Amino acid sequence: MTLKRIYVAGHRGMVGSALVRALQDNPGIELITASRAELDLLDQPAVSDFVSRQSPDVIYIAAARVGGIHANNAYPAEFIYENLATETNLIHAAHTAGVQQLLSLGSSCIYPKHAPQPMREEALLTGLLEPTNEPYAIAKIAGIKLCESYNRQYGRDYRSVMPTNLYGPGDNFHPTDSHVIPGLIRRFHEAKINGDPRVVVWGTGEVRREFLHVDDLARACVQVMETSCADYAAVTEPMCSHINVGTGQDVTIRELAEQIAEVVGFEGELIFDNSKPDGTPRKLLDNRRMESLGWSPSVFFPQGLVGTYEWFLSNGDAVK
Repeated sequence: MTLKRIYVAGHRGMVGSALVRALQDNPGIELITASRAELDLLDQPAVSDFVSRQSPDVIYIAAARVGGIHANNAYPAEFIYENLATETNLIHAAHTAGVQQLLSLGSSCIYPKHAPQPMREEALLTGLLEPTNEPYAIAKIAGIKLCESYNRQYGRDYRSVMPTNLYGPGDNFHPTDSHVIPGLIRRFHEAKINGDPRVVVWGTGEVRREFLHVDDLARACVQVMETSCADYAAVTEPMCSHINVGTGQDVTIRELAEQIAEVVGFEGELIFDNSKPDGTPRKLLDNRRMESLGWSPSVFFPQGLVGTYEWFLSNGDAVK
């Protein structure tokens, strides 16, 4: 039996490790991975040489510089440069090596700040982006357009998945640079351990966010890549390459904070700091195209939060 060789770029990150879990038990697949020490994805000649030598049949691009509002505000240059370079190097290397299939991971922040809700794929480039993460969003939009351009000019089958806000095992629990769920889990946990009477949450607490477990995203990515070109085109046209992946449900940040406090066991007061930015008022994805492929989320949100907290507790050395 000829094995399908699949390269997962960023296999040690939250999304990449979920993709490895989703793919590794398939007897028809040979996984290719490389750590950051083994391959610098910002080094174009090194990436080109690696992809040429490994000759994968499929590439999943899960490597990215990611973070929450604070990180996006603090490091805009790194966010746009590193994400642009990673996508450009991998997509062009795939093309020059003759790799026909590729999936690039994006983000729901590609859509305008005031896009109609829920956000459809057609909303791309119809308005201004949220300023706090504009550099990151522009890099991810460029990834979509790279895939579209190689598809149109060279007949490649490069696809882009736009997930909503993700959470789950392997997340980044950095005290300032993390996304909202891991950031709040760490904050509430430390407050509980230290006996603090209150926890401060950024913003008004009134903006709404949608959350997807990373293992559900991994299943969606595999399903997208296993869908035939004809069936995928029938779903995505005239969008050419990108498709939303969400749950169709959202919560306010206040509701989220209250749920996480309950999961962690923090019984103190929640204080919302109105001087800190809220970001986009609402980010709910229209998930109909993905659902038409037969996919739906399977991880119940409260259970997913419990599992994420348990992972945090079991991996203390990895999340400091």
